[in-house]
Amino acid sequence: AWVVLKGMETLGIRMEAQSARALAVAQWLEQQPQVARVYYPGLASHPQHELAMRQQSGIGGAVLSFDVKGDSPEQLRANAFRVIDSLQVLSIATNLGDTKTILTHPATTSHGRLSEEQRQAAGIGQGLIRVAVGLEHVNDIQADLARGLSQIS
Repeated sequence: AWVVLKGMETLGIRMEAQSARALAVAQWLEQQPQVARVYYPGLASHPQHELAMRQQSGIGGAVLSFDVKGDSPEQLRANAFRVIDSLQVLSIATNLGDTKTILTHPATTSHGRLSEEQRQAAGIGQGLIRVAVGLEHVNDIQADLARGLSQIS
């Protein structure tokens, strides 16, 4: 309990910093040719942006997702793993809430027990990558993702 209370002292400033980084990464991802779509409520392009900004005190949070491009479920999955396997700075894990940026492939982790039909109904495709943005410098996050995206032809 003491450790949790100590962490609560800086939660507000950490969330502001992580949200600012997440917004910068989301905006950058929208410009990448290998990315089909970015899901982040802090983006003006998000369908529920205005609602999220009202409910979340004007910040979009630290978690975003994006779909890589591909022509088939197999290619989407392969492309997602090209990105994930190329990471050198960011971590691969299924948890959230760390001060380090963490990526995961929901179709094979958090939603892996669902059928393909159930995942599709939930919007969890084979090309989806979830990112919990941490406190690293945004240029380092973008550079690591760029390394992975460059592996997609």
